[in-house]
Amino acid sequence: MSKYINLASVRSDDQKRVMEEIALNNHCPFCTENLTKYHKKPIIKEGKYWILTDNQWPYEKTKNQLLAINKRHIEHIKELEPEAAAELLMLFAEEAEKRNIPGGAVVIRFGSNPEKGDYGSSVLHLHAHLIEPDMDAMEKDEVFRTRIAHRK
Repeated sequence: MSKYINLASVRSDDQKRVMEEIALNNHCPFCTENLTKYHKKPIIKEGKYWILTDNQWPYEKTKNQLLAINKRHIEHIKELEPEAAAELLMLFAEEAEKRNIPGGAVVIRFGSNPEKGDYGSSVLHLHAHLIEPDMDAMEKDEVFRTRIAHRK
């Protein structure tokens, strides 16, 4: 078992294969020295605190799912500098304007409690998502959902 990833939150066979390799190597896949070993999407923009890219394994029924990865290895929002939080929203806002994203959500999950469950993140290194649901792919009255937590 790796202290950097959470296999319980894996959603696809390809993602599971990569995460199992990461678990064997027992290092953080989002730390800058390891990122390109596993993440195959191009870097869109790099700020002082964040690396912005498309999610390699987006949720079903999304038009856009951006991934912002904190450059420091932190796992909890209490470790986040106020300037980093401001930069995150700026990066997401710029990309939302560039892609003409009319609406969506920003998701930041954090923390880990192996004894009781998990908080839905496959990688414990703090990262955030900007998600634009694909409204044309959704059924009438369908709700777009993302997993926040799972209690064991």
